[in-house]
Amino acid sequence: MGDGLAQGTHTVTVCGIDQRFHVAGSGPVCVVYPGGPGVSWDYLRMPELEEHMQLVYIEPIGTGRSGRLADPRGYCCDTYVAFLDAVVSQLDTDPVFLLGHGYGGLVVQRYGLDHPARVAGLVLYGTSPVTDEQFRQSAVAEMIAFPARHPGRRMEADAVVGAFEGALTATDDETFVRCLQGAWPAYLADYWAHEETFAPVRARLRGWAEPQRGGEAVPFDVRAELGRIEAPTLILAGAHDPLFGPHWAAMLHEGVAHSGLIVFQHSGNLAHIEQPAAFTGAVADFMYLVGAE
Repeated sequence: MGDGLAQGTHTVTVCGIDQRFHVAGSGPVCVVYPGGPGVSWDYLRMPELEEHMQLVYIEPIGTGRSGRLADPRGYCCDTYVAFLDAVVSQLDTDPVFLLGHGYGGLVVQRYGLDHPARVAGLVLYGTSPVTDEQFRQSAVAEMIAFPARHPGRRMEADAVVGAFEGALTATDDETFVRCLQGAWPAYLADYWAHEETFAPVRARLRGWAEPQRGGEAVPFDVRAELGRIEAPTLILAGAHDPLFGPHWAAMLHEGVAHSGLIVFQHSGNLAHIEQPAAFTGAVADFMYLVGAE
């Protein structure tokens, strides 16, 4: 796709609903799916990686200027996979790499399982093969422990935990955005030590509450299916990620036969801004190695 779709914003329409995506950079094509659900795509913008490959950033339905579902309960992994496939079809450059972060990693896993012929390789970044009760309890325990890890910022850290809990129950966009921004420090290994770098990204965070009203009929769980993923796979995790840490990354690595695992020792959930050089090098090296095979 180096000579395919022009850089900029594009739209594909599925059943009357617009799915927007943004093209930047040049080189091997990698489709990027952000976390959430309901979070704006641009927190995951990776300009350093765009120097090595052409990134196609998905702006998920229910967010930004993409379309909305008539029934919010439809915001679930299978729906996102269907819209992702429409984008991949429009690119007309099978197979492609896919990079999924957080919840986007669930979408990318499901896509890789359902459309293996369309996938050149997978990058599963800060994600998990399962979101069951054990996963939920682990996340809760990590968040409860967050203030103790920042004793010099106890009041601010307590507010972060409250914001995280508020984001899970927010029913309007204004509240959801306020809680997202409030919870932001929990996703980083040490927000306050690098506040000058991270605060501008925090201030730009946007979100939409409606996709939070969707969800899976049962918890996401592809552990029994991971052995069917034949595409080369790179698994990335931050050592200090409170949600999708090394435990879940190791589970993915164990289940996917052709996989490599990298844990960023100085990162939380956002290694692309916490350790950008290491992150960019890891992803670029992986894609060039796969392309050379």
